[in-house]
Amino acid sequence: MNRLVEICSQEFLCRERAALDSKRRPFWLAQAEEWEQRALDEIARHFRECNQAELNAA
Repeated sequence: MNRLVEICSQEFLCRERAALDSKRRPFWLAQAEEWEQRALDEIARHFRECNQAELNAA
């Protein structure tokens, strides 16, 4: 879960930069969306691993 925290921190930083850098706002928002997708992928990976562990234990 530490990885998820790091990913979400990167997303936050990109959104913060988007708010402060009006010239490059589209770039920073696109970067934030990429980090958001990485976070969703990380959550999905975590649940797949948990489900696989439960299946192996049964």
